[in-house]
Amino acid sequence: MALRLTLIFAAFAAAAGAAAAAGVGEWVYEGRWNGSSGGAGQLNDPRGADVGPNGYVYVTDYENNRIQYFTQTGDYRGTWGVTGSSDGQFHRPLGIAISPGGYVYVSDAGNFRVQYFTLAGSFVGKWGTEGLGAGQFTNVRYLSFAADGTVYVTDADRVQRFTAAGSYVGAWGVYGFGNGEFRAAYGVGVRSDGNVYVVDDNNNRVQYFTAAGAYLGQWGSYNNEPGDFQFPEGLDAAPNGDIYVADTVSKRVQYFTATGSLLGTFGDFTGPGSLSRPHDVALTPDGRRVFIPDISYVKYYRWVEADVAPASLGKIKTLFH
Repeated sequence: MALRLTLIFAAFAAAAGAAAAAGVGEWVYEGRWNGSSGGAGQLNDPRGADVGPNGYVYVTDYENNRIQYFTQTGDYRGTWGVTGSSDGQFHRPLGIAISPGGYVYVSDAGNFRVQYFTLAGSFVGKWGTEGLGAGQFTNVRYLSFAADGTVYVTDADRVQRFTAAGSYVGAWGVYGFGNGEFRAAYGVGVRSDGNVYVVDDNNNRVQYFTAAGAYLGQWGSYNNEPGDFQFPEGLDAAPNGDIYVADTVSKRVQYFTATGSLLGTFGDFTGPGSLSRPHDVALTPDGRRVFIPDISYVKYYRWVEADVAPASLGKIKTLFH
């Protein structure tokens, strides 16, 4: 009995230690902004979000064809863009990412291009035309940066990569069900180790690759069960390396280890913090707050830490009660 108790205690201690290293707690709903409208600070089908070095949250206001930005509690700070195809104009802006250099990059889906701007919205540059060739787009969606400034852009059934100035570097992916193939590549995120994670929407999975696109692994299938997906869209790599996925039709966000072990889920409950159709996931640089574009709102949650030691001891006591 003493040996059994020692082994069980060691197992719980190891589990508690591992959990503490990953950060133990839960995501608690804090609030939302703003209902559907065309006015300043209002949103009509927000799709993408990212957090700038100034702390502001930048959002693609999809139906209003503009970018808006806010404080982390939703106070309106500014906007740019109108409907059109000229520099600084948009037609269905979808993904958004802030570069290591502090510029705002937007996938301008209806114009088959990427545009980038200062944090205040001044136009800096663009690239892309409609087509299947290298550096062209047929269905540009989301984008994300590596630490070296390489930008990864999902486009139909492939991932393309570029320099921060838009020079084409390479691509991978074709239509299909196999490893490294996609049926609608959506959200993309890059971990600090350089590995690239991609939401494979119609295959209901996440695949991950080296920086150059060599296949490494995957997880998920079509299901509402924990760890599976129903047409997921957005993805973000957290500062600690965890992978957050907007499980859109399942109305939740799930987060995982780098190899796909489920760590937790939130949003799939009733009440103010429930999600209706989460499109993207954006974490702050410290990983303590997360922002979710959800139909007509951006909803935000705060990470609240929990003390694992009492819970672990409680489990041991229950076993030997």
